[in-house]
Amino acid sequence: MQEDRRTRLTPEERRAQLVAIGVESLAENPLESVTIEYLSTQAGVSRGLLFHYFGSKNGLRREVVRTARDSMLRATEPSPDLPPSERLRDTLTRIVQFVRDHRGTFYSLVRGVASGDTEVRAVVEEARTLQAERVIAVFLELGVPDTELLRIALRSWVAFAEEALVESALGTELPSEEIVSFLERSARAVAESVGETR
Repeated sequence: MQEDRRTRLTPEERRAQLVAIGVESLAENPLESVTIEYLSTQAGVSRGLLFHYFGSKNGLRREVVRTARDSMLRATEPSPDLPPSERLRDTLTRIVQFVRDHRGTFYSLVRGVASGDTEVRAVVEEARTLQAERVIAVFLELGVPDTELLRIALRSWVAFAEEALVESALGTELPSEEIVSFLERSARAVAESVGETR
C-alpha cells in the first residue's frame, strides 16, 4: 500500500484510494473512527487533500458508507434464474456470509442509521429499501397479495433481520445454516401474517 501512496495518481484514482482505505478500516474500526486525521495518516496524504476531495468529515463518511453499502448490495444480489423460494434462501445465505466476512463493515452500515448525519442515514436507508424490495418480490412471486400491509411488514422484517444478524452472525458462533434457516422462517411467518404463501 505504501508504494501506491507514493505513486502519482489521477484525482479520481486518489479519491477512490482514499475511500477504499476508509472502507477497509471499517473491518476493525467503527464508522466514528473514520476521520480526516485518521485517513490522512493511513493514506500518507495531507488533511487538506481530504478536505479537497470530501469537503468535511461527514462528506468522507458518506462516501465510505456509500461504497460499503454498494459492496454489500452487489455481494447479496439475488440470482434471477432461481425460483423464488430458492432465491430467498440463496440471498440470505450470501447475506450471512457477507456479514461474517465483513463484520466491521456490516456493523457500521447497520449502525450508520444512528449517525447524526442525515445523508449517512439516507445512504443506509437506501440499502434497507432495496433489500426490502428484493424480499417483497419473492413473496409476490409466491402468490402473496401485494398490499400496503405486506410491504410495511417486510420492510419491518429487514430491520429485524439486521438486528438478528448483529446478534447471531456477529455475536455468536451459531452455524451459518442455522441463521439462514431462522431468517427464512421469520420472513415467511411475517408474510403469512398478512397473506397466504404457496
